[in-house]
Amino acid sequence: MVSKLDGPRLAPQGRAPRQLVVFLHGYGADGNDLIAIGQQWRTLLPDALFVAPHAPQVCAQAPVGRQWFGLDLRSEEELWRGVNQAAPLLDAFLDAELERHGLGPERLALVGFSQGAMLALHIGLRRRSAAIVSYSGVLVGPRHLAKAANGPGAPILLVHGNQDDLIPVEALFVSAEELAKAGIACQWHLSVGIGHGIDAGGLLHGGMFLAQSFGAKPPAGLIAS
Repeated sequence: MVSKLDGPRLAPQGRAPRQLVVFLHGYGADGNDLIAIGQQWRTLLPDALFVAPHAPQVCAQAPVGRQWFGLDLRSEEELWRGVNQAAPLLDAFLDAELERHGLGPERLALVGFSQGAMLALHIGLRRRSAAIVSYSGVLVGPRHLAKAANGPGAPILLVHGNQDDLIPVEALFVSAEELAKAGIACQWHLSVGIGHGIDAGGLLHGGMFLAQSFGAKPPAGLIAS
């Protein structure tokens, strides 16, 4: 366990950041796995600082990678314990990053993949932020959503491959249904023919969703398909 999070960064070119986009990587990876997405999103979000912290623990099943929390049984109880265990350190990191750059919570977006998506949804539903994007994730502990509401809530986008054999695509629909039961709206995008990963269409939808959430206009001629 480490006491402080850090990872690769991509700063806006020649200007101070006006938004903070934090990538939360999946189980067995690290921050380098997602930071390149920031390079692809720079046209859509030229004022954003992209940060991809490494998870705090060495991954038990892939020692060259990291984990936000351990996974043995992969049960609902284990996932709930895990996101709550990981949340305080990540919350402290987010608060410090916002303060460092003089940004308010409405300037923060969380983007997670797989285990990182579980954490993005968990934390994003419990603090003020501009947007949450979940790639190949699942909402953990939906029965606790009634206690999670924090203000009007950030817009949420769920993206999933319809051939995901690790976290089945049904997780997208279950998550959307549970959010709806709690009165929390979300958008979703299905990546056809994609397994446990992110395709170009999912990336484009995610980037445009963040730009819209931050109130930025997409470049002329760029339309999500």
